[in-house]
Amino acid sequence: MRQMNDATTAFLRALSVNFVNFRMTIEEIRSRCWASVTFTGARHELTFRVEGEGVAAVVDRFLDNLEAAEFDLRGHILADIALVAQERGEDWIRISLEGLTVEDC
Repeated sequence: MRQMNDATTAFLRALSVNFVNFRMTIEEIRSRCWASVTFTGARHELTFRVEGEGVAAVVDRFLDNLEAAEFDLRGHILADIALVAQERGEDWIRISLEGLTVEDC
């Protein structure tokens, strides 16, 4: 369980780097252990809200590069990430993502 929590914390920290000048609020997060024959890790479901003037341009840039983005996850690798949903207001955007982290051995 500790390894999953470490991956979750690292994932959140890496995401927040993209929105340093905006208010980022985690609304929901679920992580569960995952394993294949050769890898051990965790699946993450995350919903967060980003607020602030000019947020649309920053989020658009983040989402445009999401699949190619590299995240620094100490001890883990982000093997997969996908946009599940987004909702936009005047100066806020709610984003739902799914990610898969694996232990970096």
